[in-house]
Amino acid sequence: MWLLTTLFAALVITALHFGAKGLKKYRLDLLALMLWGTFVMVFVDHTIAFLEEGGDFISFTTDGLIESGLLLGIAMLVPLFIIWGIIAFTPVGAKIRTAQL
Repeated sequence: MWLLTTLFAALVITALHFGAKGLKKYRLDLLALMLWGTFVMVFVDHTIAFLEEGGDFISFTTDGLIESGLLLGIAMLVPLFIIWGIIAFTPVGAKIRTAQL
């Protein structure tokens, strides 16, 4: 389920990035990139586990500390939104945004 949660978040943010023209200052491009990277990482993890161990490709429960797949997906997204919020809305993020590489 956390695969679907990440996919849904990535699709929504990507649609907002390309659909809403006045939101460029919020750096939705960076958030979308982080979400798509997370989706690819989780997809590869699910694919390898499915090919090696079998079982369900998308599971709704886990054996870990967080048993709900939906809550796990949300918990995985929280750090991404925190990092994006720091970069998009704080003076520290302004230094990161304007840094020359």
